[in-house]
Amino acid sequence: MAISEMAKVIIVSHHSEAAELLDSLQTQGICQILNAEEAMVTKEWPELYCGERRPRDIERNLGRLEKSIGFLKKYSQSAKGLAAVLAPRRVIEEQYYYDVVCDARVFDIVEQALELQSEVEKLNMEVENIQVVLEQLTPWESLQTPVEEMSQLEQASCLAGLIPNQKFEQVRGDLAELDAVIEQVGTTLNKHACLIVCLNENVADVQKLLRSADFEQVNFESMTGTVGELINQNSDRLAEINKQLNAQDEKAAELSGNLLKLEILYDHYANLLDRENTRSMSPATDHTDIFEGWVREKDYRRLEKIVSGFAASSLSKTKPAEGEEIPVEIENKHIVKPFEVVTRLYGMPQHFEVDPTVFLAPFFALFFGLCLTDAGYGLIMIAVVALFIRKMQGDKKLMLMLGVCSVFTIIAGALTGGWFGDAVQQLNIGWLSAARARMLWFDPLEKPMMFFNISLILGYTQILVGLVIAFGHNIKQRDYSAAIFDQLTWLVMLNSIVICVAVKGPVGRYIGFLALVPAAMILLFSERQGGWGGRIGMGAYNLFSTIFYMGDVLSYLRLMALGMVTAGLAMAVNVIAKIAFDIPYGIGFVVMIVVLVGGHGFNLAISGLSAFVHTLRLQYVEFFPKFLAGGGKLFEPLSKQYRYVYIKKV
Repeated sequence: MAISEMAKVIIVSHHSEAAELLDSLQTQGICQILNAEEAMVTKEWPELYCGERRPRDIERNLGRLEKSIGFLKKYSQSAKGLAAVLAPRRVIEEQYYYDVVCDARVFDIVEQALELQSEVEKLNMEVENIQVVLEQLTPWESLQTPVEEMSQLEQASCLAGLIPNQKFEQVRGDLAELDAVIEQVGTTLNKHACLIVCLNENVADVQKLLRSADFEQVNFESMTGTVGELINQNSDRLAEINKQLNAQDEKAAELSGNLLKLEILYDHYANLLDRENTRSMSPATDHTDIFEGWVREKDYRRLEKIVSGFAASSLSKTKPAEGEEIPVEIENKHIVKPFEVVTRLYGMPQHFEVDPTVFLAPFFALFFGLCLTDAGYGLIMIAVVALFIRKMQGDKKLMLMLGVCSVFTIIAGALTGGWFGDAVQQLNIGWLSAARARMLWFDPLEKPMMFFNISLILGYTQILVGLVIAFGHNIKQRDYSAAIFDQLTWLVMLNSIVICVAVKGPVGRYIGFLALVPAAMILLFSERQGGWGGRIGMGAYNLFSTIFYMGDVLSYLRLMALGMVTAGLAMAVNVIAKIAFDIPYGIGFVVMIVVLVGGHGFNLAISGLSAFVHTLRLQYVEFFPKFLAGGGKLFEPLSKQYRYVYIKKV
């Protein structure tokens, strides 16, 4: 439940074993390597150079692999749908992985795939061209004259093209005045396919007239024979190409059986490229590579052991430079760890700040539960989350966090009587109603003010916790002025005001007067820089911020609002289902089931999303600003990443 302590390290390795050393570091994934621009050693010794040895061969191989994988995936029979979403990576044995990586014949598959893709693309392009030609020829199918003869007239010119239907008669009359004739050959959509014949000396005038009528000229250049013959020729060629495409598809489908090998090789080369880029961007001398970076203090011994395995490499610790940004990694255990999702979404704390995860976890789970307040929905969520956890690969923190939130949803629902809304009351089964009554603490619809007060109390409590965290952190950092004037004064004043309002009589009044002391301290010392005029002015503004605390507390009323809306929608679904049940001939039962499943499913989805988003907002907007600035740089060690495969260790 703390921010990991980091150690700054420098690794010097001879060129001959630097690549192998980086491979070991990448396999372990414990050391972040800085590039030449970030490394302090470059600033201290500018004569060091950055090799920038761009691994073009690896980039080329990676590009060819990606292209061939994209092509073969269309023909693969691998898992699709939800299974592919939850488990996108293929599970393989470690030995099989290395067998494929060492098999030079895999690139023969890449070549075959790329050749197939090129041939398929070429054939598809030809299909598109033929389809365009057929579309162009179809309106002229009834034309019996060979198309090449239309351009062989000596004293006259023949123009072929399309004229909009609504302009055809007008064009016919205008052409007659120019001693030209027009003949309709066919139609397409809202246009006539026409032949226009005119004397050569009138061609210019005819073309001008046709342009004004939106005439689309059709060109039969390079074609010979009648249109019917041309259509048959192109149709035959199209059928032939489709046969070729089917044959190529069969080859691609057969070749896609090797897709896993290509995916393994892609992941191998992607990690190799990452490693080579890290090396090429690190400072170096004529004979050595210098890797400056960070490692978690608890992993330093492991790093030391790795480097000691290389005779021409050495490891040493060094102090961070003044003002150097230290990367941040957070560590939590057991039930709190899944809630790191919330912290990481917000951004890492600074290395000198507090990890908020352990403090936000109970509030987040409780607030989420209160926003749903339905035990039935909580049970469904647990079942769905359990399925996802079982089936999905990779990081399962989000699902685990939702599982914890589901437990709190069940508890909140049981205490407020929410079981799929008022389903228990509607069923009116004795033992069910008795069980609900035994677990019931209060019904929010009957006692809304109790829910109102609980929301305010929880909000006020979380805000106080935020101030206490900041107070404790400042004490630990020995910043006593900030602890006293920025947190302790507010803790005393806010609690004094609350007690004054809540407790009647002289005790409440005396404690209310006590609030004047921290108020004066806030006025005078909350701003501790500059002249007294500016300090008191800012102090007055800070004191006015009391009203902002009131606004923060009122923000927590969204817990009550969302909880009651969820219950209201669930009750509405039950009412509609009950009405649907009265439909005769057995149809009512089917409709009722559809309404219940669809209605409660929709309510759970929309209310669950609202619960997550608004609970997240309460942490980020109301809680975190009391003690957390954020903006820390994430610790990103050099490690192997796999896009397509999941290697199972033996």
